[in-house]
Amino acid sequence: MRILYRMLLRQFLPLFLVAVIFFVLLLQLIDVFGSMWRYFAHDVGIGEIGWIALLYVPKCLSYALPVSFLFGVSYSLGLFYANNELFAIFSSGVSLQRLVAPFLALGVILSLVAFLFEDAVVIPTFRMKNDAYAVAVKQQVSLSQSNVTVTSPDQRVVYQADYYNDAETRLSGLTVVIRDADMAFSQRIDAQWGEWKMSRWVLHDCSIFTWDQRTGILRNEQGPLWDSPLLSEPPDTFRKQSRNVEEMDRAESQRYVAAIRKAGLPFREALTDYYRKFSFASTPLIVALIASSLGSTFKKNILLMSLLAALVISVVYYVSQMVAAILSKNGYIPPLAGAWSPFSLFLVLGFMLFRTART
Repeated sequence: MRILYRMLLRQFLPLFLVAVIFFVLLLQLIDVFGSMWRYFAHDVGIGEIGWIALLYVPKCLSYALPVSFLFGVSYSLGLFYANNELFAIFSSGVSLQRLVAPFLALGVILSLVAFLFEDAVVIPTFRMKNDAYAVAVKQQVSLSQSNVTVTSPDQRVVYQADYYNDAETRLSGLTVVIRDADMAFSQRIDAQWGEWKMSRWVLHDCSIFTWDQRTGILRNEQGPLWDSPLLSEPPDTFRKQSRNVEEMDRAESQRYVAAIRKAGLPFREALTDYYRKFSFASTPLIVALIASSLGSTFKKNILLMSLLAALVISVVYYVSQMVAAILSKNGYIPPLAGAWSPFSLFLVLGFMLFRTART
């Protein structure tokens, strides 16, 4: 079996490496030509474009790895089938499961490598690539937003503002509701505007409503200024959430999801993207199952059919991930299902194809 495994891997590895290079170049061309009009509009130099493309290489590798692995396995087995070598192997008593064991083991190893490579290399370079691209094409992202509602981490203070101005760290049309330790209503402050002063918000032109529990009377008073250490929610919480979980490592994205959940902000999309970090890294395992099943299917036009199968299956898999993410974001399915349902579906499909593969 060792000789057979060496022969199988000797045929697979060059195909796999060539496929990786091909798909990386394809993704790079799509990215460069898709942004070419922006580069021309802002007179971006060749060197700067090359630097952005270089930073994008690790991300391209993470995308190209599963597709290349699928192509390499299916093409290698297809060549064995076309040369009638599979008939000799199966006739000698070697089952398909034993034959493709190196591919399955390699799929597990690549999943672990991809998981570590994503955090260590892909995420930092992808963040640098996006920053370099934004500087090159002069993209400016406004962090101000309208109609913003924020809850303090202990749920005792609720802020509702008509508009948050990030440049001036200022809130306009602000309403603040304060609850006591038993989460019962305590105070409401309606302010024309509020400004961030060192460690808390200072409110101006206020109407202050205070509930007197002893008398059961709601008192109202006017004041030009209202200053309390309770209003300590930092301005970052009121900013438009333009951060991308794809640009964060696992620990940072976990903290980010926890922070926006505590602040009462929409978190389903970010949580789905966080779970997808784990499911996407496991893609080579699915690829190993599906590719091992497809290898004995093509006897003619093996190169074309293997390439076509790799592209079609990859597109369907990525589209299913997008659909599941949209369903999760809109609350139709839980975030965990949005991240793992495509993986589970294709894993079952891989096992079914593997059991019914020609041997």
